[in-house]
Amino acid sequence: MAKKENKFKGYDISTQAVHTGVAYDAETGAVRRPLHMANSYKLPDDLSKVNYSSTDLLMYARNGNPNQHWLEEKVAALHGADDAIVLGSGVAALHALFWTLLKTGDRVVYPKVSYMAVYRLFHELFNRKFGVETVMVDMTDLEAVKKAITPGTRLVHIETPDNPTDGISDIAAIAKIAHENGAALSVDNTFASPLNQHPLDFGADFVVESLTKYINGHGDAQGGAIISNDLATMDRIRYEAQVNVGSVISPFNAWQIFRGAVTFPLRMERINASTQKIAEWLEQRQNVTFVSYPGLPSNPGHELAKKQMKHGFGGVISFGIAADDKAVERFCAALKVVTFAVSLGHDESLIFPQPSYDERINLYPEKFRKGFIRFSIGLEDPDDIIGDLNQALKAIGL
Repeated sequence: MAKKENKFKGYDISTQAVHTGVAYDAETGAVRRPLHMANSYKLPDDLSKVNYSSTDLLMYARNGNPNQHWLEEKVAALHGADDAIVLGSGVAALHALFWTLLKTGDRVVYPKVSYMAVYRLFHELFNRKFGVETVMVDMTDLEAVKKAITPGTRLVHIETPDNPTDGISDIAAIAKIAHENGAALSVDNTFASPLNQHPLDFGADFVVESLTKYINGHGDAQGGAIISNDLATMDRIRYEAQVNVGSVISPFNAWQIFRGAVTFPLRMERINASTQKIAEWLEQRQNVTFVSYPGLPSNPGHELAKKQMKHGFGGVISFGIAADDKAVERFCAALKVVTFAVSLGHDESLIFPQPSYDERINLYPEKFRKGFIRFSIGLEDPDDIIGDLNQALKAIGL
């Protein structure tokens, strides 16, 4: 698919977030992109050269829609990349990438600590259904990574910071190891966001973003993106996973995320600053057993994060309290400003316990196996959030 030139390349990310993908409406002159809810589009008079599984021509919404294409321009610009594919969810983007790159007999190396859907895709679906060899490894340990990546490894997939423990992996070093063994490297960048981190600059081949999170930022639309400079493989992903598996994003969700992305850099700057302040407060709080946040000097990945993350350290804090599972639930339920719900990257702060009976808990470092909470900071005043945490801790006797 021919990509449009980014006219704002070289400008600050805030300027690109506002202007990339935007143009006057040809019919009305409106300065906002319209929402096109059509399923079908006018075909050319000569159909002899039409490929009905192609994304080069607007013909049917599963092959692509205008709102998707405009959002793809913006997402690619946020990453300084040549191309982006926008799909129905972050998991759809992960699946599309893995589905296109892997076949029976291939080997994939992925993190012990990862998003649940990645664990399910590799540990269960790709391994059991399709005969892909899947190997989990501690991605923060480069020696372990070197041992795990062998000839025949097709893909190495990492998250940094990882979900849910906020561990930091060395993108450049792992890219080098992967490429020396003929493997591609994909990086889930959702916790970092493109304001803070551009994995392609460190040698990654593919980046995945859950647009549902920071880039949309309002908790009201789902979407996911694959970002890369490998145009040939991106065309394969469009053909194999978007058109023929059907993971396309709806025009309405694309339109919503396009709108939300305009304020993404401003929101992310606020979230970075607030999260740093709250993490520093938690670290000093009695009965908080640990705080994992890349912005804290005490974090094992802090120095590496400073090299990879250029504007801040993201909006997710992983921390523990001296309490059992039920007490952790009571703490979360006692919060008044912070919302007790899953997900992250929204305008409101969200908190979610990681229970000791989770089937993956023994894959996490030991300190994360009791009283573990994942906390996504939103746009509320950080002092109000701190006050809310304080009263909820007191409510359960801590």
